[in-house]
Amino acid sequence: MTEEVLARGFYRRDSLAVAPDLLDRLLVVGDRAGRIVEVEAYCGADDPASHAFRGPTPRNLTMFGPPGHLYVYFTYGMHFCANVVCGEEGEAAAVLLRGLTALRGVDAMRAVRPTARRDRDLGAGPARLCVALGIGRAHDGADLVTGDRGVVVVDDGTRPAVVSVSGRIGLRVATDRPWRFYVPDAPGLSRPG
Repeated sequence: MTEEVLARGFYRRDSLAVAPDLLDRLLVVGDRAGRIVEVEAYCGADDPASHAFRGPTPRNLTMFGPPGHLYVYFTYGMHFCANVVCGEEGEAAAVLLRGLTALRGVDAMRAVRPTARRDRDLGAGPARLCVALGIGRAHDGADLVTGDRGVVVVDDGTRPAVVSVSGRIGLRVATDRPWRFYVPDAPGLSRPG
């Protein structure tokens, strides 16, 4: 089975198109990898739930950069979350990586996520996904196409048989928008449909 790094053009589209297309692709960070099984789209200035809604800040500047980069932010004073930057430079659209099925480097993931009771829980949620793969502040701005910081998204030919859609999770605004996409019943979902 061959794995091909996704090209820049894959990301240079609307986040609502990129989000479901990320499902079942592999997120690779060094020797750890997992299958992306849950994502949420964020649409910049048109989306009150987006970090970019009110314009650029030092925290969200990566979102306004070129597509195909990783936007990593710190939340609740304790967790990192990772997004894939989409669209054209300046649009600030992104896709939050919410859930991952652990595939490679599972022992390393278990070591950093000792509270995970089952392997299916290692990447179940955006913060857990980052801990399991070792994604942190140093990865903000990482180029997913060149792999400049050891992070890439690859296509191994696997596609989901079914893609489910729901409202986004954990928001106070724009909760009615059906911009969460996931592979039903996949290990690594942050929560079921």
